[in-house]
Amino acid sequence: MTRRGPAARPMRVSTEMNKSFKKVLVANRGEIALRIIRALHEMNIGSVAVYSDADRDSLHVRRADEAYRIGPPPPRESYLRVDKIIETARACGAEAIHPGYGFLAENHEFAGACRDAGIVFIGPTEENILRMGDKLTAREVARKAGVPIVPGTRNPVSDAAEATAKANEIGYPVLLKAAAGGGGKGMRVVGAPGDLDSALSLTMGEARTAFGDERVYLEKYLVEPRHIEVQILGDGKGRAVHLMERECSIQRRHQKLLEETPSPALTEEDRRAICDDAVRLTEEGRYLGAGTVEFMFDSGGNHYFLEMNTRLQVEHPVTEMVTGIDLVKEQIHIATRGAIAPTQEDIKPRGAAIECRICAEDPFNSFYPSTGTITRLRTPQGPGMRNDVGAYVGAEISLFYDSLMGKLIAWGKDREEARLRMTQGLEEYIIEGIRHNLPFHRWLVACEPFIEGRMDTGFIDKHFRPELAEDERVRIQQAAAIAAAIEAVEDRARLTPPGESGGRPLSAWRTAGIKTPGR
Repeated sequence: MTRRGPAARPMRVSTEMNKSFKKVLVANRGEIALRIIRALHEMNIGSVAVYSDADRDSLHVRRADEAYRIGPPPPRESYLRVDKIIETARACGAEAIHPGYGFLAENHEFAGACRDAGIVFIGPTEENILRMGDKLTAREVARKAGVPIVPGTRNPVSDAAEATAKANEIGYPVLLKAAAGGGGKGMRVVGAPGDLDSALSLTMGEARTAFGDERVYLEKYLVEPRHIEVQILGDGKGRAVHLMERECSIQRRHQKLLEETPSPALTEEDRRAICDDAVRLTEEGRYLGAGTVEFMFDSGGNHYFLEMNTRLQVEHPVTEMVTGIDLVKEQIHIATRGAIAPTQEDIKPRGAAIECRICAEDPFNSFYPSTGTITRLRTPQGPGMRNDVGAYVGAEISLFYDSLMGKLIAWGKDREEARLRMTQGLEEYIIEGIRHNLPFHRWLVACEPFIEGRMDTGFIDKHFRPELAEDERVRIQQAAAIAAAIEAVEDRARLTPPGESGGRPLSAWRTAGIKTPGR
């Protein structure tokens, strides 16, 4: 089934697009699919959406030039169907596929299937994903490039006995990690020898279920580190550039909730060292396209390579806000030209940006996912504000997909201006019909440790308690009650004829139901 988007857009003439694609299929959903489709429209490239039955009326389907059903709601029957997506791309004449993030974005078999079908995979090569997407082989590339890594095993552990021996060498606490893991899955902290056997069994089982690969290795668990990542672009031939770092320490269950750039923790010397290491690693791995090199940064100012994400990141907008570089367009440029457009000297960051992930989850109940129908949605506007939103009024939020509904990004000339703009934006944001994490974000950007830039990966466990944000929930309820009361009074006033109001006559503006200034 094919659905057409808006009326045909006027042709835009651009000599730089002479070598670009005519049509690209976006193998994703939600806000990231919509964001990619917008970039394609700006580049005068035809956009193709795919959707499951649950997403038939989604914004990315409405916005695309063409849209095709690929299956029922469960991802394994739709968005993870390599064969169906390739078949759809070939049938509609798409020359390339953009995977977004999640789903098939870091699936080397999907990248290989695209290549075999004569379709360009807008992302790294199959070899890049195999080499850099696997945590163990990526650590070897880092070691070869002279990039510091967290102490740990060079190979996966085979059983509990070997794991125990290695953990004793490394020293507790240790972190069990799935070699093929990602998105915060397949990770478990072990604080004492007596907990290792059961933790290993659980982690291997989780890795097998989530990634089809039960290999697990050990790393030294760094206490209270910061999570710093560096955005890179590589040409696949040994040249790379960085687009500065992002601070990603605010996490729950190893998944990020807020990101910002630049990091308030880094000195210029730290920043130069960590970004140079990211470039060196990328060049050593001959990486193609956009990717992220992730580091742990300890209280002593030392950084250690953690892993590489071989895809576009959820938090890429903060980098775009401070550099002015559209990362999706750069991915497409690299895929068509095999070269990086900007030089390192071209990249001149300006100001600071903060991103809050707006999720359908209840911060008052351990961030448990929320389901239901969105009955009201109002996103904030104003200077320095950006909304990447995939949700809409009437959208059904289910457990089939990730809880991320959208992202709010605020830019300012410095961190404090960005924070104040984010504070205002969160105050204006309204979502009704489901539980969401806006109360948490409002608490976060106003709490003293965050304002002072004092954070680490244990920030939420250390500082956040539901009762601390309870005042926020009460305030929201009170505001809603006051708004309802005001609306009721105004409705009554509109229905009361002039001269019968019991007081002075109402103005014609009020009688017509239009608020007067200051009312």
